[in-house]
Amino acid sequence: MASSRQNSAENDILKQRLKVPPPIHQFSKTLDKNLGVLTFPLFQYVRDVYHGSSWVASQCLNSVLNDDFSELLIIVLFKVEWLATSLFKMLLKYRPEDRAQKKERLLKRAQAEAEGKTPEVKKPIVKYGLNHVTYLIEQNKAQLVVIAHDVDPIELVVWLPALCRKMEIPYCIVKGKARLGTIVHKKTASVLCLTSVKNEDKLEFSKILEAIKANFNDKYDELRKKWGGGVMGSKSQAKTKAKERVLAKEAAQRMS
Repeated sequence: MASSRQNSAENDILKQRLKVPPPIHQFSKTLDKNLGVLTFPLFQYVRDVYHGSSWVASQCLNSVLNDDFSELLIIVLFKVEWLATSLFKMLLKYRPEDRAQKKERLLKRAQAEAEGKTPEVKKPIVKYGLNHVTYLIEQNKAQLVVIAHDVDPIELVVWLPALCRKMEIPYCIVKGKARLGTIVHKKTASVLCLTSVKNEDKLEFSKILEAIKANFNDKYDELRKKWGGGVMGSKSQAKTKAKERVLAKEAAQRMS
């Protein structure tokens, strides 16, 4: 009885939909509503899959999985912290101008052109944006590439070290994308790039490049054979420590 009633309700709805002219049919959303138990298999509302999920729980699970499973070298490199004080001091010198600074520069340029003077040459600045930085690397215009260690998903930038190494461009992985974002007046930035520096900063910049090459570019082959992860949980660590204590006690008894 229920099945026949369900079939008749479905047929009535389909007949109503067929009566609507084709041009108006795509805008008729009233007929696609979930009309009750009888039409439940036909029409489903769009569910929010993130509703009720906890961001803290997902991040906790993500960190546990990252510690437990063995990881490739390139993923491990993105978790190594590097002392970047001198690097960020250099990047702050070439911080891009904000709206007020740009407006002031354009006004000065217009005044200089009106007076017949040569306008001031635009200063070198930090480049940002994954596509733009990739283009600069491919054109061999980049002199230094700075990558954030906490890019999510990591697949967005995981190939950049290999590209920089192929083009023989120094690269470094620093902490983190929020700190890189403050340099370019953004909330976050995955990649930054320097194409040129002033003459007075070339000596300091060359020292930074040497340190970066020694820590990242030159160590690539050395770290290639190493794996990361493999960290056991707290319970497993407690069990292994208990076994080690028992073995040490037995060895001490044998010696005595």
